[in-house]
Amino acid sequence: MIDQTPYRAITRGIEVSVEPAYVAQQAAPGDKRYVWAYRVTIDNQGSETVKLCGRHWRITDARGALNEFRGQGVVGQQPVLKPGEAFQYSSWVPLHTPSGIMMGTYQMEAGNNEVFEVEIPVFSLDSPGQTTQYN
Repeated sequence: MIDQTPYRAITRGIEVSVEPAYVAQQAAPGDKRYVWAYRVTIDNQGSETVKLCGRHWRITDARGALNEFRGQGVVGQQPVLKPGEAFQYSSWVPLHTPSGIMMGTYQMEAGNNEVFEVEIPVFSLDSPGQTTQYN
């Protein structure tokens, strides 16, 4: 399913990597429906235990239309990661254009109740055969 090199970002010892893949079976280009799956790995390479409390996604299609989503946890979970532990999940996103980009942040809570944001790297959503254009 996943066919691209992961995109990576590290914030305070928390590495977030994302592997997107176009899902042709779910797409209907004639109806302007394009679909990508993506797998996220959150790896605690730091020295403190953290809890993933929330997420904030920014999804931009090829026409520049921005959609933002905020919510608690990911895929119905709020994982706690001790140093050296990782959490992985998969999700998907539809767009009305054959390409776009996603980025965002996770809200983490450290053991001392300190809340901080962890970067989700910017990653490209490209359907096969499309020329990528950046605005």
